[in-house]
Amino acid sequence: MSLPWLVADIGGTNARFGLVTRPGGQPEAVAVLDVSQHLGLADAVAAYLADHAGGVRPGAACLAIAGPVDKDRYRLTNAGWSGSVRELGLPHTILLNDFEALAISLPHLAGDDLVPLGGPPPAAGLAKAVLGPGTGLGVAGLIPVREGWQPVPGEGGHVAVPVVTDLEMEIVRALHADGLPYVDAEHLLSGTGLPRLHRGLALVRGVAPEARTAAQITSSGDPLCVETVEVFLALLGGFAGGVALTLGARGGVYLGGGVLPRMVDRIPGSAFRARFETTAPALAEYAAAIATSLIIAEQPALTGSAAWLAQRFPDVERV
Repeated sequence: MSLPWLVADIGGTNARFGLVTRPGGQPEAVAVLDVSQHLGLADAVAAYLADHAGGVRPGAACLAIAGPVDKDRYRLTNAGWSGSVRELGLPHTILLNDFEALAISLPHLAGDDLVPLGGPPPAAGLAKAVLGPGTGLGVAGLIPVREGWQPVPGEGGHVAVPVVTDLEMEIVRALHADGLPYVDAEHLLSGTGLPRLHRGLALVRGVAPEARTAAQITSSGDPLCVETVEVFLALLGGFAGGVALTLGARGGVYLGGGVLPRMVDRIPGSAFRARFETTAPALAEYAAAIATSLIIAEQPALTGSAAWLAQRFPDVERV
């Protein structure tokens, strides 16, 4: 498993690559490739190695994929890439779901990588959870094991949306009547969900629904957009609290994804933390002792992929 190692975070729009050149080192020579400009994963890997890595041949690779993975096979959820990593021709290649890689990065994030969102400092050595509204809503856990850490992938973003208030219930009913037979968490708590939540709130308020993107909603001072963000953050707090209780994540709950950094200044004044702590009123004290943090590190999935390789292959040689 000689160094360097190739690490990657492959999404529906961008494919991020880096090289690990020393044991325990951070990814270097990081480059972002446009997924639409490449025929597939093998083509993108070859382009990165040739154009950004000096043509080096990695001794191992860990690739985080935004979509389902099964042993050597992968399928991007929001792009046309699919196949087997055997096509890459690399000696040792590990596939991870992107939120698995994000979970593995958690023990390696600190300082400016995180924004505290309430609760005490994260406890060391205890189970952690990560969730994030991006294009969809990802969820994963991380538990301590003798060898280090073990990620626990899942599809928690597709559980029922955690409505509590009368307004939230009215929004779900309005979306039901508007043609959405089942409203799960991802339907509202994601980049594609924010416009749907905005539409549902407009229907409840008796306002003609106006098509808005997630970026437009989070940046607008329009009262309906402002209220949409408030409802979004309240629902997200309840959802995060449910994840914390389900996984026993007393080591902290971390928020990732591309949506929340756009509204980071609005989270402290929102109902996020209150809803997190009162998801289960009988366990409010338990939840209040769990830290919540926002991940703002630039390439956390690359950090996680590098950490997973270091844990899997502790005895390596530099080339």
